[in-house]
Amino acid sequence: FVKQQLNLSPLFQLLWKQAQTYPLFPALGEMEGHMFECVNQAAVHEELEDETRRLCDIRPFLPVLKLVTRNCGRAERLLDSKIGVLIGKGLHELDALQDQEVKDFRSKMFRISEEKMQRVQKMTWTEWLQACFSPQLENGGGAITDGLNDRPADLKVIIHFDQSQVRYIRSCTQAKESPHLTLVHTSTVKAMFEKEISAIGAVVTRRSSNPPLPLPPKRRIPTVSFEICVHVNKCRFGCSGVQVRAGLFHGTELLCKTAVSSESSGRSEHTWSDGTLEFDICVCDLPRMTRLCFAVYAVMDKVKKQKSTKNTHLNKYQTIRKHYPIAWVNTMVFDYKGQLKTGDIILHSWSSFPDELEEMLNPIGTIQTNPYTENATALHIHFPEYSSHPIKLGNNILHFAAILWFKVVFAATCRLNHLLIILLSLPKLFSSQILYPFLFSILLLTNEPLSFSSPLEIMERDPLSQLCENEKDLIWTLRHDCHENFPQSLPKLLLSVKWSKHEDMAQLQALLQIWPKLSPRDALELLDFNYPDQYVREYAVRCLRDMSDEELSQYLLQLVQVLRYEPYYDCALTRFLLDRAQSNRKIGHFLFWHLRSEIHMPAVSVQFALILEAYCRGSIPHIEVLKKQVEALSKLKSVNELIKLGTIKNARSKTKEAMLTKEAMMTCLRQSGYTETLSDLHSPLNPSVLLSGINVEKCRYMDSKMKPLWIVYNNKLLGGDTLGIIFKNGDDLRQDMLTLQILRLMDMLWKEASLDLRIVPYGCLATGDRAGLIEVVSSADTIANIQLTSSNVAAAAAFNKDALLNWLKEKNSGDALERAIEEFTLSCAGYCVATYVLGIGDRHSDNIMVRSTGQLFHIDFGHILGNFKSKFGIKRERVPFILTHDFIHVIQQGKTGNTEKFGSFRQYCEEAYLILRKNGNLFITLFALMLTAGLPELTSVKDIQYLKDSLALGKTDDEALKQFRQKFDEALRESWTTKVNWMAHNVAKDNRS
Repeated sequence: FVKQQLNLSPLFQLLWKQAQTYPLFPALGEMEGHMFECVNQAAVHEELEDETRRLCDIRPFLPVLKLVTRNCGRAERLLDSKIGVLIGKGLHELDALQDQEVKDFRSKMFRISEEKMQRVQKMTWTEWLQACFSPQLENGGGAITDGLNDRPADLKVIIHFDQSQVRYIRSCTQAKESPHLTLVHTSTVKAMFEKEISAIGAVVTRRSSNPPLPLPPKRRIPTVSFEICVHVNKCRFGCSGVQVRAGLFHGTELLCKTAVSSESSGRSEHTWSDGTLEFDICVCDLPRMTRLCFAVYAVMDKVKKQKSTKNTHLNKYQTIRKHYPIAWVNTMVFDYKGQLKTGDIILHSWSSFPDELEEMLNPIGTIQTNPYTENATALHIHFPEYSSHPIKLGNNILHFAAILWFKVVFAATCRLNHLLIILLSLPKLFSSQILYPFLFSILLLTNEPLSFSSPLEIMERDPLSQLCENEKDLIWTLRHDCHENFPQSLPKLLLSVKWSKHEDMAQLQALLQIWPKLSPRDALELLDFNYPDQYVREYAVRCLRDMSDEELSQYLLQLVQVLRYEPYYDCALTRFLLDRAQSNRKIGHFLFWHLRSEIHMPAVSVQFALILEAYCRGSIPHIEVLKKQVEALSKLKSVNELIKLGTIKNARSKTKEAMLTKEAMMTCLRQSGYTETLSDLHSPLNPSVLLSGINVEKCRYMDSKMKPLWIVYNNKLLGGDTLGIIFKNGDDLRQDMLTLQILRLMDMLWKEASLDLRIVPYGCLATGDRAGLIEVVSSADTIANIQLTSSNVAAAAAFNKDALLNWLKEKNSGDALERAIEEFTLSCAGYCVATYVLGIGDRHSDNIMVRSTGQLFHIDFGHILGNFKSKFGIKRERVPFILTHDFIHVIQQGKTGNTEKFGSFRQYCEEAYLILRKNGNLFITLFALMLTAGLPELTSVKDIQYLKDSLALGKTDDEALKQFRQKFDEALRESWTTKVNWMAHNVAKDNRS
């Protein structure tokens, strides 16, 4: 028997010592040539290369370890083992995939990562420090003294910088907070550097890079019809008939009419004698990113009784044909090498259908097949062969574009619309000042109806607006004018391209070569699913390269999600993210967690695992840091599951439950295995924060359904201060993470406009399947607790308007109280606007908090985009945002007639709202990029429509401001309903306790 806390090294030595007593021991060879293997909790064979791991961390499915022989060098195997444990997917699973694209991608990334590590080895320690821990700097020189002179302190430090200033220090001084700095001796930094270089050298020096394989020769594409043969089996659906519908898509655009098979009857296997689906499009007109989408559906006859009719000869019953979706699946027409697919393939389909599908096809869905093949509907597809050689798209399309560039096309037409388009296509011959008045004078001389929109008006529309065919023709005709005068109109131009015509594609790609760079914020829209073209996405990534590290961190969540839209593993976006992550460890930290938190999802499991492997191989020293965090989260999950089990067993007695479960939690956290794992690690929420030691006495679990853990850390760097972290297991935090990211962006946009509304976008990070961490904001309490503390009766507490102001007076006095009220006023304005624009619901008094310094902030964003809670079909929340009279009481400093303070508050709200309106397209783009993330309240474009309405996009500033003022008055007028809701919440909370 061995202890669970024992690591593998002494166990291995003990086994080897015992093996020496057996006669065949010499046949084993060297000790270093062997390692342990086990069956893990996922019922998969796992090679235990890392001998420092403990049995309690490995958690084998059975208490059996098998001795096996190493097949290659120990250093490489150890690295592979560490990466597999770290990313949550063994590399042997990737090795087993019979997919040439996976092999080629891994080989390419292997070479790039090795070259990256070799460059790091040549760095000096100062270059390494700058590269791995790049400081956040701001432009502008001078001394940072703002806010320091009016504060009592034991030590006053004035810091001077040349050309730049540290952003952290400036933000602290502006917020009247003391910055926390730690002096680190250069010898310590050099020791860290040498340790990391040593870790790299242990692996890199043992490798030999192989030259890349030569690419196959390019072939011309024949112009022939496109045919596909379809067979279906394993369709477990009782019905009268089954049909298959197929469509060719470029983004969301249907390239030609869909093809539908005949009906096939049967129980489980369906085969069509005429199983050829033919599309009305030539192969030469297929865009590179064409995807073939299938939908399998059952056809059933429903008999419905007709309404009374005077004709007695007619049948009283009517048979109606109903279609019921069974499954869908997508695949690319061209493979990752650009070759047209040929031969037989099997596609295992998905059974879950989104709400809105065009003809039951799901073009926005993944092109990966369902890995759970046992119960999946399988489609047997045959791609015909058109040539004895592979058909591949060539680069001569740009040459073809150059020919088309100078080709003049004249079209004779009698319709005025066409005449206008021809005239508008001559911007070189006539200036806009001459041409447009001339066109409108023609309108006055004709009675023919004309559908004509101003080009500028079309280009300024938000990303959700649809273009009609006439508008698309107009934009496409004016493409050269757009290039010269309106480069930001590129998304609208791309939506106007006829992707089923290779002539138009060629001209567009030629234009992209000379198109001016967009700002990174504008370029984000081009990564949406509507823009799948490879050249467009490469252009967008070129624009993103101008992003600073801080700006990239701001949009990293969306950039990870749009990887789902990339049909091939090796793409410009993947390389860009890896390059920036390996150049800045903070970006690498969050890229790692955004990818790892979703690796359990079948649609992205392989893709995200490949990117994680590539990142780890290019950031070998970072592996140990991240591994420590993964192990700590695993321990917290174990504690949470223990508490859940204890609360179920002791459900009858709440007091007994609390005592026993709290005691079990304390005992667990005090064990050496837990203490060591949970100590001295970098916080996943913020890698700049070192969590030194856990304060077990202050730890607890929260009284909600999933029993979140409230973990308190001592922080020796902050002079004895503590840091709080909430661990959640069972709740999807990705929606909270998105909302807080948008709040952070709003705060940044307001500050850019010189308006600081004291927002508190606390840290939140999803770390796995329905698991994650939330930062505890220090010195803060909920409105509910503040109200209940001031009243003996829970029902009356919500109506005590003095409670909040009195609480602030207790925490602050003199000038500090005045500052706290100002902080409250600014933050209340910010959150009023933010919660209204984002449609944040469930705003009870436990979801709004106030810091002792006066900052108000909201928490728990389970309901967004206008999805307000209701009971018995009645909306519980009737106000556009929370603005109660006790808030107004604080803003007016307790003086009823203080209209000046209230007027300033209202002015803050209106100014903040108009700033957000100016950036409305950015917000819509960021939410649109998250559509495939699977968030519960962001599943379709209809959900984003709420954002468009709340920002009043499409209206003038005056009209929008009028709408906001009406909402402001409504929130104030109906605030009594909020008080009633808060009263009900307080009573329910009091009863539970």
